[in-house]
Amino acid sequence: MLVDGKHYRTIWADEEKRLFVIDQTVLPHEFRVVQLHTVADVCHAISAMVVRGAGLIGATAGYGMWLAAEQAPQNRVFGDWMKECAAALVATRPTASNLAWAVERQMRVLASLGPDASREAAQALLKAEAGRIADEDAQACRAIGEHGKALLTEISRKKGGKTVHVLTHCNAGWLAFVDYGSALSPIYAAFDSGVDVHVWVDETRPRNQGASLTAWELGRHGLDHHIIVDNAGGHLMQHGMVDLVITGADRVTRCGDAANKIGTYLKALAAADNGVPFYVALPSSTFDFSLCDGVRDIPIEERNGEEVRRIQGLGGNGRLESVLLCPESSPAGNWAFDVTPARLITGLITERGICSASEKGILGLYPEHASSCEEGKPA
Repeated sequence: MLVDGKHYRTIWADEEKRLFVIDQTVLPHEFRVVQLHTVADVCHAISAMVVRGAGLIGATAGYGMWLAAEQAPQNRVFGDWMKECAAALVATRPTASNLAWAVERQMRVLASLGPDASREAAQALLKAEAGRIADEDAQACRAIGEHGKALLTEISRKKGGKTVHVLTHCNAGWLAFVDYGSALSPIYAAFDSGVDVHVWVDETRPRNQGASLTAWELGRHGLDHHIIVDNAGGHLMQHGMVDLVITGADRVTRCGDAANKIGTYLKALAAADNGVPFYVALPSSTFDFSLCDGVRDIPIEERNGEEVRRIQGLGGNGRLESVLLCPESSPAGNWAFDVTPARLITGLITERGICSASEKGILGLYPEHASSCEEGKPA
């Protein structure tokens, strides 16, 4: 993504062993790069949503394991320290599968060295693997864009080149991954190839990732868009103003149920009622092949109610301010995700292609996971 003419990824490490991320809590009003010095910094960045989005959380956790190795105390057993850091990272946000996937991948890399390997060897290997996780995320998202582009191109053809109207929910763009994004990647790819695209951007309460992040991204890319309140999507679909819905996901089961930002399920219901295609875009790292029933088995993160009670924005003094929206005495519930059942999903857009939201469709693209799926099924 270009920001003021300079290409940025959302996370990167330099040759001086420094780790940098874009602070998403101050966007769209300020573009700020911050350094994460320790594994504790990484845990805070994930839990406080300085970084957020399935792919980026995974990449950040991968780099967090490298920082943990770099800073392991000399008076601690290295393996025990790394296990503790891995557990701390995984505990930061329970719903996104990319997080645990990246940490487990780093632990396997560490185990491959054997018990007699030096700390220096472990540090070098974990940094290299974190870089591979980040590179693979960017490559997968680029491929998602190429596969998903065909959907928008076909709609444009059927409409005689008229504008294709896409509705999104939350942010599943470049900021949610290392580069390109998942749900926004097909939109960028279609737009860059000449398709006339307009995006309806759900504001996405309570943290307003649509209004703050998706709108910022689309504006930087020159894409026509309008921010809408979360509850407007059904109205737009009823009146033929939405051609396609594309969302991202934080965890998708082997049977196609998809966990995403709270409110996604309602969009899928409205899409089904109005005959609007509803697609979920995700890299393979977001699949959880051990689960089938997403409503029953995907853990749903509950966050601090203050995110619901308050909203952040730019005040009249030009500074970021937090404003109380409700009575001081009123408590708030804050479920961060919901699960959209596979029956409501038209298809899944992955780096390997588009498939049905079903065990057969998913394993058709990822046959190497068939054995793990069998292991995950109840006896």
